[in-house]
Amino acid sequence: MNFFKTKPRTPPDLVRGLRDALPKLEAGPPGTESRRKASEEVGKNLQQIKSILYGDGEPVPELVAQLAQETYSTDLLYHLLLNIQRLDFESRKDVVQIFNNLLRRQIGERLPTVEYLCSKPEVLFAAFDGYKNEEVALNTGMVLREMLRHEPLAKILLHSEQFYTFPHYIETTTFGISCDAYTNLKETLTRHKTMVADYLDKNYDRFFLSFTTLIMSSNYVTKRQSLKLLGEILLDRANFNVMTRYIASESNLKMMMNLLRDKSRNIQFEAFHVFKVFVANPKKPPQIETILRRNKDKLLKFLKDFHNDKEDEQFTDEKQFLIVQIQNL
Repeated sequence: MNFFKTKPRTPPDLVRGLRDALPKLEAGPPGTESRRKASEEVGKNLQQIKSILYGDGEPVPELVAQLAQETYSTDLLYHLLLNIQRLDFESRKDVVQIFNNLLRRQIGERLPTVEYLCSKPEVLFAAFDGYKNEEVALNTGMVLREMLRHEPLAKILLHSEQFYTFPHYIETTTFGISCDAYTNLKETLTRHKTMVADYLDKNYDRFFLSFTTLIMSSNYVTKRQSLKLLGEILLDRANFNVMTRYIASESNLKMMMNLLRDKSRNIQFEAFHVFKVFVANPKKPPQIETILRRNKDKLLKFLKDFHNDKEDEQFTDEKQFLIVQIQNL
């Protein structure tokens, strides 16, 4: 019999142990004994916390509640993100899983972690700032994506100055980070439709000035994805006011007409889906009708030869509809 069996550590013990071990990751240069021990201690605590949250089969609600409460009161989530670049590969994955589990935690209608994070926006921005560090960007990007599923947190990001740094991360980082940043930009703009429609309505000029830099990007992937996203935004019923404003602009129409002639067939195709909204508008403003009428013959000739090899019934019908609309101008 083992008389010296250690008592299992309680959730508050684990959280405090992890919180105390994180600063030790900075003690001395990498590779030293003290750093190695701190890293082991952090890893062990993360594993045990994850085990309580996910349980062997079924988590124990009382233990999860204690753990969550201690996590909030010690600001553990913030400190995990601040130190994530000092963690090893497995520990970073554990941090993502812990975040995602806590964010989905529900008590009746309440989401306690979301409520906590709304009062601590610095945690959301610490996840967003992960894009500055190539080593951890994909981990923090996953945490950010889980946060953006919740409207109050998406709203904090959308209404912040940091939101306008998305194009920087999409344009100037490695392919993996750029794709992740684009995915989170799309998540911010398409999941919570009513909230986003209200934001775009009130911040129209600033938003589209920034977003147009992505549409005019010299990077093929960025350009194509942004055009596709623009089409989704304009064709969403919730954004009717924004769409009406966008298709009343001469410069927007000219930009789409130029993109119809892009050297990439895929970009031409995405531009077509935005261009069709200008033409299909039954109440075209005079300046839009003037441009279309002025280019009527060229547009008809262009559309008759446009992507004729595409076996897509809907596209063929839409193209035919545009030809009739332009003929009737």
